[in-house]
Amino acid sequence: MIDSHSHLTARKYRRDLDAVLSRAREGGVVAMITVGFDVDSSAEGVHLAGKHADVFAAAGVHPHDADTVDDFILTYLEEMAADPNVVAIGEIGLDYYRNLSPRRVQEEVFVKQLALARKVDLPVIIHDRDAHRRVMEILKSEGASRGVMHCFSGDMGLAKQVLDLGFYISFAGPITYNGGKAGEIISKMPPDRLLVETDCPYLAPVPFRGKRNEPAYVKYVLERAAQAMGKTAGEVEALTDENARRLFNLPS
Repeated sequence: MIDSHSHLTARKYRRDLDAVLSRAREGGVVAMITVGFDVDSSAEGVHLAGKHADVFAAAGVHPHDADTVDDFILTYLEEMAADPNVVAIGEIGLDYYRNLSPRRVQEEVFVKQLALARKVDLPVIIHDRDAHRRVMEILKSEGASRGVMHCFSGDMGLAKQVLDLGFYISFAGPITYNGGKAGEIISKMPPDRLLVETDCPYLAPVPFRGKRNEPAYVKYVLERAAQAMGKTAGEVEALTDENARRLFNLPS
C-alpha cells in the first residue's frame, strides 16, 4: 500500500515517529508521502525523506498560511523542489471554511504555487475546503493538468470536472464514516485515477475514529474503496499503488 498523503512532521509524532513508521511497514505500507503545510514542515519533510527510502516529500504552503508567503519563501520552495525526494508541490489550494488567510491572498498564493509547479515540472496536491467553484476556476485558468484533489469532499459533478482536467482523486478516512456519496463516486470513476491516503495525524478511519491517525491505517480506507468498487482489497491495492507511482514518479 502507498499512503499518498500524510503529515509525518506533525507534532503528534514527535515522541514515537520511528514506531509509527515501523507499524506502517509491518502493515504492508511500502511508501509514504509526507506533505508540507508551511515552509518549516516542508523542509522537515525533505529531511525526513532523505533518511528513509520509503518516505517521499511534497513541499508547499497550505492556504491557512498563505499570508506568510513572499518571494523569499517561493524561492526556498523552488530550492526544495530540486531535491530528488520531493515528488510534488503541496499542499496548496483554498480553504473558505476557516479563512485563516484572506481569500484574496489565498488565491494569489495558490496561483503562484501552481506556477512554481509548472516551473519545476512537478504535480500538485490540492486542498479544497468549501471552495470547490473557485478552486476549479483557478485550476482551469492556470492550465493545471497534473495533480490530485486530496481528501475529496465534493459530489459527482465536481469529481467529473477534476477528472476532466487529468487529475487524480484521493480519499481518506471519512469514507469509512458514512461512505455513501464517496462510495458512489469511487464506483463510477476510472480506476486508474484513484488514490488512497490517511491525511494523518488527522481523520483516523473507523475503527480508530477520534484517535491519532497514522499511515498503517490506510488499509481501512483501501478496504472501503474496494468494497465500493466490488473488488478485492488486493486488487485495489495494486491499482492505487500503480496510480501513485505514476503520478508522483515513485520508484517501483
